This record gives sequence, structure tokens and C-alpha cells, in this order.
Amino acid sequence: MTVSYTLEVADARFAGFSKLLFRWKGSIYKLLYKEFIVFCLLYSVISIVYRCSLNETQQKMFEKTALYCEQFSNFIPMSFVLGFYVTQAFNRWWGQYTSFPLPDNLMMVVSGNVHGVDERGRLLRRTLMRYANLSSVLILRSISTRVRRRFPTLDHITQAGFMTEKEQKHLDHLYSDFNKYWMPLTWFSNLAAQAREEGRVKDDIALRLLMDELNKYRAKCSMLFHYDWISIPLVYTQVVTVAVYSYFAFCLIGRQFLNPKKEYSGHSLDMYVPVFTLLQFFFYAGWLKVGELIINPFGEDDDDFETNQLIDRNIQVSMLAVDDMHQNLPLLEKDKYWVEKSFPLNYTSADEALKPAFMGSTYDMRLIGEEPSDANIQSSAVSRYLPVNVWPPSTLKRRNRGVKLLCCIGKESNEEVKVDEEAHCKTPVQIHILDCDVQFAQEGEGIGQTYAEEQDAKLDTTTA
Repeated sequence: MTVSYTLEVADARFAGFSKLLFRWKGSIYKLLYKEFIVFCLLYSVISIVYRCSLNETQQKMFEKTALYCEQFSNFIPMSFVLGFYVTQAFNRWWGQYTSFPLPDNLMMVVSGNVHGVDERGRLLRRTLMRYANLSSVLILRSISTRVRRRFPTLDHITQAGFMTEKEQKHLDHLYSDFNKYWMPLTWFSNLAAQAREEGRVKDDIALRLLMDELNKYRAKCSMLFHYDWISIPLVYTQVVTVAVYSYFAFCLIGRQFLNPKKEYSGHSLDMYVPVFTLLQFFFYAGWLKVGELIINPFGEDDDDFETNQLIDRNIQVSMLAVDDMHQNLPLLEKDKYWVEKSFPLNYTSADEALKPAFMGSTYDMRLIGEEPSDANIQSSAVSRYLPVNVWPPSTLKRRNRGVKLLCCIGKESNEEVKVDEEAHCKTPVQIHILDCDVQFAQEGEGIGQTYAEEQDAKLDTTTA
């Protein structure tokens, strides 16, 4: 099964990836440990032979060979060749993922344009979607080892219900040297034309829509077939493999720790274990393994595509869409906010509710000394608390962001009344917003206007 760790990296935090390093399934350790063990054993054998089995003359010859290998091994352009190869393999992997045939668009068009609640209409819709799913099963069976193991013969596909025995005979009797995954799609187009003649498809525009979605579905099936047929050129794969393995073959000799007493350049320390050489092998050989893993995602590796589950999902969803859900609508009724002018949606977190709406990075920007030209400055927090009555402001001042307190001051008293989501101002009020984007201050006498009255009178107001 595909290894998913999306939830664990939903939030960036200190050492957020550290937990992922201890996973085994789908990990680079599982993919590379055999090659890593072989490399360590070979290095150890060569080191033991050099230290214990060679005489002085042979050691001297080995040391010259080691110095030579270390000097010229960097001539192998491993990083460039390997990096470009893995990039191409990843682009190919993503292209195969996006080319997977999903029947969602096609089933929506079939459900909405092939009419009839009788048995004939139901039969037409189910048969059309069965043909589409049969085509994807045939193409996946020819490129995926998992699907091939599940459906080794056409009889197994018939037993699974993707086609009838008569349809299997038609498929067998048509001779072709090439893959016949396109035949069910041809049946689909002919059956759609027949439904148009019967009046099940109301007009030619609906038929055209059916054929357009069918062609998109067929194009994805065809693209998967061509991805399987046309691989990354073999010579490039061979060059990359030879470059990586030859480089580390020379490292087995060139990275040996030589006798410090002989004072060779760069060999003044004898550590026995080549830590950085092992890390380099882990990174580069692991990089090559990544390319080997993603070059064909239709195998049976941990992170290969779950083709069998996708087949099960597609046939179930498509049949539900065109059969059980066809003309099966819930009763129409007024929504919760039918009489409201806005949607005061609930938040489980108070911090999220008090965040001002983003109006653009330059929304509040103005030159020094310039008066604001936009009188309709809005704040999502204020509009939730004061939907009706506001007083026109006479001063505008930038403050720190974030709403901390909202107060109403009655016209006939100076008593401050805190307003929450349940409370509203009954009389025209003076508004103070502390630690918010703007601060409103009322000067002089006057009576507040409602928003509708302000529009009619075209007053110069600021609506919060």
C-alpha cells in the first residue's frame, strides 16, 4: 500500500521530519540496505587485506593505486548525470499519475444527459460506464503487475462483472496485432449514438458533450499505454548506472586509509571506518534507487500506484453516479441563512474568528501626509458586531493589527458597553476599536444613519 505521511507534516515545526526518519516501509533504508551492506563488506575486506596480508612492496603498490584512484575518480560526472536522470524520471512519474483514467467527469455527463428512469434508461447508463471501466481495466492489466496478477485472463475479467460472456466473444473474435483496450470505448460511442436516436440523449449538444468526455478518457488510457511502451532510452539508464557503480568501485580502493607513518598527502589520520564515504554512497546510491523506483510506478513496490484499489473505486463510484443517484435529489428547502444578508459562519477557534479579512497587501498603503481616498474601509470583525448603525468618522488613524476590544457608547450616557456576537447597539453610538486597523472618533452632534440611508443620501461615511 502507498505510504502516506501527509498529516505528520501538516505543520512545519522544529525537527518536523525527524519522526519520518525512523519509518521502515517505503523508506530508503529498505530500498538500499542490501547494496549498502555489500559496499561495507567489500571495503572491509580490502582494508583487512591491505593491513594484514600484503608485504611491504605490495603495500607500496596498493598505496600508489589508491592515490591514483582517489585523484581521478572525481572525473566521473556522477552528480550531473544522476541529477538530470532522476529529474526526467520524476517528470515521467508525475505524467503517469496525471494520466490515470478516472471516470468522474464522464459519469457526471452520462448521469445528466442520458435520460430515462425506466429499465432501458438504467441499462444504457450502467452499460456505458461499464464499457469505460472495462477499457481502463484492459489497459491497466497490460501495464501493471498487480492488475495482471488479479486478472490473469479475460475470463477473470468476465467473472468480475466488467463484461459479459457475449462481449468477451466479440472481443476475442476481433483479430488485431495490437492491444484492444480501445474496443469497449468504441462500443461506448456506438451505444451513445443509439441512445440519441432513441431520444434518451435530448440533443446533439449533449451527444457532443458525451463524446468529448469519452475522448478525454480514451486519451488518458492511450497515454498510459505509450508511457509503458516508450521508456527513457536504455543508453541513458546504462550510463547513469555505470557512472554510479564505477565511481564507488574506485572509492573502495581510493578511499582506503593509508599508513599515516608514510606521510601521504591527506592521509595523516587512520580512522578505519570511512564515515563520509559511506554517507556519500548512501546519498548517491539512494538517489539512483529513487530513479529506479519511480521510473515505473505500476509495479509492486511500497510507493507504487494502488491500481487495484483505483479500479474498485472507479467502478463503484461510477455505478452509484449513473444509477442510484440518477434523478435522486434531496428535497429543496430554504437554507439556514435565507433571511440573513450575510453568512455569520461559526468558528471553533476564537483566534480565527478575530482575524481581519485580507484585502490585499497594498490596501492600507498611502503616502505620508496623504488623506485616505477610499471611504469604504472595511473590517470583517467590526461588520460582524455592527451590521446596521454606525457614525461617520472624522479621524482615521493606523493602529496595531488585531481586534482586542469593541465598545458602544450610548448617545445619552458615557457608559461603555462591551459588544459580543450576541449583542447589538440599540441607539446611534460612538465607536472605538482598540488595537485594530483603524480608530473611529466622533466629533460634534449628529445622528447615525443606517447603511441603506447612507446609500440613498450618498453621505461620506466609513462602513466597518
